[in-house]
Amino acid sequence: MQDALQNVIENEDRELSREIEGYWDARSHAFSQTRLKELAGPSAAAWTQVLQARLPQGRPLRILDIGTGAGFFAILLARLGHQVTGIDMSADMLHEAKCNALAAGISARFLKMNAQELDFAEDSFDVVVSRNLTWTLPDAMEAYRQWQRVLKPGGLLMNFDSDYGQERFSRKEDQENVHANISQDLVDACNKIKDAVRISTHRRPAWDVGFLQELGMQVEWTADIAPQVHNDPSMHYDNVPLFAIYAYK
Repeated sequence: MQDALQNVIENEDRELSREIEGYWDARSHAFSQTRLKELAGPSAAAWTQVLQARLPQGRPLRILDIGTGAGFFAILLARLGHQVTGIDMSADMLHEAKCNALAAGISARFLKMNAQELDFAEDSFDVVVSRNLTWTLPDAMEAYRQWQRVLKPGGLLMNFDSDYGQERFSRKEDQENVHANISQDLVDACNKIKDAVRISTHRRPAWDVGFLQELGMQVEWTADIAPQVHNDPSMHYDNVPLFAIYAYK
């Protein structure tokens, strides 16, 4: 009975993963334009400051950018001289990331990969980073296990996300909103995904902090860094706090 239930859960997660991949494929170009605007404005320097404040200093690092999307973090970190691998399950997003990295004149490796099924050996990376990804994952627990596995001893996991579980997304008429012009069909798909993932039933970041501590990691966190990094007056974000988690293996 237990095996049958597990098979049902795994099949549901695979189907949900396909839906999530299709959603981000559909949003890839518009999403990329938003990230390019961030790169060209004050947000890039603000995010760089947040990352540098925690990164080990004095040497190039091997960094894994999980859910790289259009390559925003990968570009910032490569500019600092680090060896960056960006992964995403959306092929269209990866195309955007490669184009953006080329335009930025930086070198980074981009691979199509599921954040919950990392194809890397244990202890492969000094740092793992992720932004606004975990709220969309069918199995965030397995993702965190994988991320901890590929970190070197003493390595750092930085996760930036929001507690969207009880939110209801809607179309934005404000043209300066970062989610402007998303079709109603995509908004409906986003709400469906959010309601389907198990992490939406937990309050965050308390759940994340507790689970990472169960994995044996030393965890620090900040409740809301949005005022620091959402600092471009021409870009309007949602008002849900953007938490930052710093977990050391």
